[in-house]
Formats: sequence, structure tokens, C-alpha cells
Amino acid sequence: MAKRTFPPPRVPLTGDSSLVLGPDVPIEEEMIPVYNHKIFYPVHPGDIFHDRYKTVEKVEGQAESPMARKTVNGRSIYQSHNDFGPLRSLYILPKIADFGLAKQGDSSQPHLHPIQPDHYRAPEVVLGTGWTYSADIWNLGVLIWNLLENRDLFKSVHSADGKCNSKAHLTEMIALLGPRPRKLVDQERDKCTWKWGPAIENSEGKLCDSASTYYGGPFFDSRSEFMHKDLVPSHLHLTNSVTSLQESEKNLFLVSVRKMLLWLPEDRKTARELLDDPWLKV
Repeated sequence: MAKRTFPPPRVPLTGDSSLVLGPDVPIEEEMIPVYNHKIFYPVHPGDIFHDRYKTVEKVEGQAESPMARKTVNGRSIYQSHNDFGPLRSLYILPKIADFGLAKQGDSSQPHLHPIQPDHYRAPEVVLGTGWTYSADIWNLGVLIWNLLENRDLFKSVHSADGKCNSKAHLTEMIALLGPRPRKLVDQERDKCTWKWGPAIENSEGKLCDSASTYYGGPFFDSRSEFMHKDLVPSHLHLTNSVTSLQESEKNLFLVSVRKMLLWLPEDRKTARELLDDPWLKV
């Protein structure tokens, strides 16, 4: 949305009008720490106004067809109304999407910088082993609990003061999904020196340039053992987290989500493969 595809510093609106920005004036998206002009999509502000906002259309229409008015003591008095009609966007199909920080996942190297809301964050993001499209599959698997059970699958992702608590988040992952694969721990150790730039402030207000410092790691010791095993809740089980389905459908559902909620990103089903999943076809 922020990509400058027009001759700077001029961004066309409609007709001959234009919005002029000084070359040193950053647009809003350029102030995002992880902003990359290559992955933001161009949108004409004029297109947004004309295609969605009926209010703007009404204001523009006053030039050609003014509303009823009269002049009293040198002041114009207009007929007042607030019926601008429905937003044009209501006539399109709804989509769940947020491209504010969209990133292409087919690059030669996996990405490292922090992504995803706290409750939906994939293990490879927390551990800094590199993420790509498969992180979205994890995201979908976790989101299903909100849609089906009206609650979060992972509940202990925040500390008492509301800050991100990745240690507690990982303990719930272990309880619900079982022990993490040795391969994932080895990847965390191998990539612990990977850094991003510029540094990003975490929930503690600390500027960080790696996943380990950002999320409060490392989480595994030199023997690949989880450093907080005593905090893993014994009462949490994935099978007990579903209460809204009958037994037969519940089993089908669990088989389905276990294709999404896997420790290793490469083991998760792709979106195309999930289209053929029996539970999603019910």
C-alpha cells in the first residue's frame, strides 16, 4: 500500500489533482520498523475514496448538484441530512486479511523478524529458526479454537502485567502437542546468532536484534532439554480442549488440526492440501 510506484514525490489521486509529498516526508508505513518498500502494495488514495466512501462522493457531488440552501445575514444555511447510503464495500465478499505487515514467504532464506499476535505465534517464530508461509497454517490451527470454542487455545501467553511471556507459551505448546523435536532445538542453537536490523523494541521496552533477546530465550540448555520443564502444566491435553463437538466429529477435528499444529513447519500441511481434509469438508 505504501510502495511509491509513481514519480516521487507526486502521488496521483483523480483527474488532474494530486497529493504532493516532500521527498523527506515519510509516509505512515515507512515508520514501521520492518517496513520494506518491495512488499507493500500500491493503492491510489483516489480509488479508495471513490470506491468505498460514499461521504466523500456526496461532498464531491455538491459542486455539480448543490443541496438546498438559503443565505441569512451573509451566512449560508444548508438542508441537513445524514443519509449517505451504504458503504460500497458492503457489496463485496468479506475477507479475513491484514496486509499491513504482509511479507512474501517464497524468498531463498526464511524470515526472522517478529510476527503474529501473541496467542497465535508459531514456535519457529519464538525460537528464531526462521519462518515462511507455514507460520500461517499454524495461525489458522490456533484460530479455529476461537471460532469453535470461543476461547484461546493458548491461555498463558501473557504475564500478570500483560507483557508477552514466551516461556509460558512454550510450556503450553509442550503440554498440548508433546515434546519438541530434537531437530527444532538444534535449529534454534544453530541460528541463535542470526540477527535482524534495525533493532525492534519488545514488550519489555528493550531494543532487540534477535529472536532470543526479543522473546526472552534461550529456552533449551546444552543437552537440548527445555529449561522450564517444571512449569509444563500436566492437566492440559489437546483432546480435552474441545467441548463443542460430539465424539465422532471431535476425533475427525483433532486429526485435522494436528496437520496444522506441528512443531516443525515443514511437517504442516499446505493450504492446498488442507482443502481436501475430511473435517473441513464436513
